[in-house]
Amino acid sequence: MPAALAPTSTSRRQFLTLLGISAAAVSCGTATAGGGSGSGSQVKNLKYQGSVGAVTLPELAADLGYFEDVTLEWVGNTTSGPQDIQSAATGQTHFGSAFNGAVIKLAAGKAPIKAVISSYGSDQYSYAGYFVMEDSPIRSARDLIGKKVGMNTLGAHYQALLDTYLARNGLSKADAAKVEPLVVPPVNTEQALRAQQIEVGVLTGILRDKAVASGGIRPLFTDVELLGPFSAGTYIMTERFIKQNPDTVRTFVTGVAKAIEWSRTTPREEAVARMTEIVKKRGRNEDTTALQYWRSFGIAETGGRIPDKEFQLWLDWLGERGEITKGRFKPSDLYTNEFNGYGKG
Repeated sequence: MPAALAPTSTSRRQFLTLLGISAAAVSCGTATAGGGSGSGSQVKNLKYQGSVGAVTLPELAADLGYFEDVTLEWVGNTTSGPQDIQSAATGQTHFGSAFNGAVIKLAAGKAPIKAVISSYGSDQYSYAGYFVMEDSPIRSARDLIGKKVGMNTLGAHYQALLDTYLARNGLSKADAAKVEPLVVPPVNTEQALRAQQIEVGVLTGILRDKAVASGGIRPLFTDVELLGPFSAGTYIMTERFIKQNPDTVRTFVTGVAKAIEWSRTTPREEAVARMTEIVKKRGRNEDTTALQYWRSFGIAETGGRIPDKEFQLWLDWLGERGEITKGRFKPSDLYTNEFNGYGKG
């Protein structure tokens, strides 16, 4: 399958469709997937989307028995973070995970949502690298002017990090605008880089490790070098669902927090074996190869609690881009740690 090497109008429309959700679709906060009734009963079966060949934190928490009387119901696999949180906002599922910048955009579109716990991040084991060829003359941010940078989607996590790198290294807005981000499917990024169709490629996970092992490339920078360890995404729920099902939300969030800490303290081989077994048990005929490369979920904070800084960084970025009104949100408008009982009592 050839790489998509240009940010086509179709790719832009698809991305904007995922994030530019109409107010009519989400502002009512309808809980089609189910909400607590007036009689006091709370939803105990949570619909969600998974990921092919991978184990999400809620799936791990459920398998470890951390959800008590709350169960999960898989309704399909997500195609992206923006799509996953759109599904939660419109009531097709009960929770979804995405990059915090995408969460802000969804909230700016009048979606009544709250982030409840961190879902992924970057650390020394789990990170995004912006790679160039070993003999590339690109050594600094200024060297990127006029160059093509391949990433999985535009206007999201990896473009935000690229913009942050350029700004922190002194490029003016005019010069930064001359750096050309392009959509390249992750599975094609290494090939596109080696074929010199792009000068820089964003690589993560198994694709990064395989590319590095093949030799001939080097990182220009990594997100964890740029920002330090940080949590990049969160699980969101609608405010209506949270209000109607507080005990369920508390069980879910605290269970995910426990799973985060289990993944930190459990020997890697044991964690990989557990997740491999989870994938096999669900019987979806999935390849478990990628799990052998798993090293961490990358979440920075204990129990996945959300600090202001994890949203402020992207509020500033989106404000500078003119995608949201500066000062429209405070970080605390977008998340709550109220339901995270990890380490409390």
